[in-house]
Amino acid sequence: MEQRYFQKEIETMPVEELQKLQSEKLVKQVRHVYENVPYYKALMDEKGITPDDVRGIADLHKLPFLTKADLRDAYPYGLLAKPLADCVRIQSTSGTTGRRVVAFYTQKDVDLWEDCCARAIVAAGGTKEDVCQVAYGYGLFTGGPGLNGGSHKVGCLTLPMSSGNTERQIQFMQDLKATILCCTPSYAAYIGETLKEQGCKPEDIPLKAGIFGAEPWTEEMRRGIEETLGIRAYDIYGLTETSGPGVAFECCEQTGMHINEDHFLAEIIDPETGEVLPEGEKGELVFTSLDKEAFPLLRYRTRDICVLSRKKCSCGRTLIKMAKPMGRTDDMLIIRGVNVFPSQIETVLLNEGYQPNYQIIVDRAKNTDTFDVNVEMSPEQFTDKVSDVLKMEKSLANAMKTMLGINPAVHLVAPKSIVRSEGKAVRVIDKRKLV
Repeated sequence: MEQRYFQKEIETMPVEELQKLQSEKLVKQVRHVYENVPYYKALMDEKGITPDDVRGIADLHKLPFLTKADLRDAYPYGLLAKPLADCVRIQSTSGTTGRRVVAFYTQKDVDLWEDCCARAIVAAGGTKEDVCQVAYGYGLFTGGPGLNGGSHKVGCLTLPMSSGNTERQIQFMQDLKATILCCTPSYAAYIGETLKEQGCKPEDIPLKAGIFGAEPWTEEMRRGIEETLGIRAYDIYGLTETSGPGVAFECCEQTGMHINEDHFLAEIIDPETGEVLPEGEKGELVFTSLDKEAFPLLRYRTRDICVLSRKKCSCGRTLIKMAKPMGRTDDMLIIRGVNVFPSQIETVLLNEGYQPNYQIIVDRAKNTDTFDVNVEMSPEQFTDKVSDVLKMEKSLANAMKTMLGINPAVHLVAPKSIVRSEGKAVRVIDKRKLV
């Protein structure tokens, strides 16, 4: 099979030329940020760094890091590098304490992001002859808009389905002959199970490939999806902070995701010391946006743990590869594609008049994440009247959904019934087998 590329010149560029391009872009970007983002200028000034100190990618390590805490402190406009009049869109993710990450885009930012998603679709075998069914969520979530735009760039007939309504998904898939499915892996698995229950075999549906991301998934899950849907399943990686899906994507080799290095400069650091680690060592992934105009983050700490490799790839791409993330350096959970922090649960409990004694239990049933939150009642709140408890649970669940954007099953339990270990409750029990 002839390997196709969306932007062959970039995707197969010799590494030396690619790094020269990165250096040129980095120099311009640092000056752009220094001159237009007072928040980051203050961080650089504190380190005694000026744009003149950064002459290429070899000087990247001199720059200060950005973290989620910085994004919270600078919310909403503190990291904006362009006038609002130049911005055409925002995307957002859930925030850890009610403050969301709001990323801004100029039209150029949107175009470059869609190019990245187009590269992922073409790497999965997509052409203008394909029908691309986008079943990621739309709206503020980046999944739907990113793959939708990428599909347009490739020239596919695009089905902007959004998530949910599985019967309609399957009807359109069959009637409109969808060949590429874009959604979370758990939803792809659920579609596969539903098709099986309907008596459909893989050969009864036209799909040939799927592009799945936004949540952790295992190789076992990949093989199950491929078998149930009769497709090849490709991974995709992204962050709202840097644009969205398409920061990195899998090729036909399926041994890691190629990072779009002409737009995103990747480093691996020791999460404790911040020291840059050599290629092949496991550490925290850090990204610098080389082109982003409106919301350009320099040395943004993703908290994802992974490995980078420049091992030659059979697909012909020279873009560095990142392994599937192997965990995180913080306490964030990804549940049904949504970022959930225990601190968000605590915020809701305190706002609603409860003590922050709780336990989050995450599991996976029928390839879909389950999300339960056990909450201790205080002696004053405790009641054995079932109707009162149900009413309190419903109210608390609604408050959590407002904060998280995802519906938990809330269970109110008796005072002091959550087991403590060495004086501390185990806050998170994740029963999913993700690695």
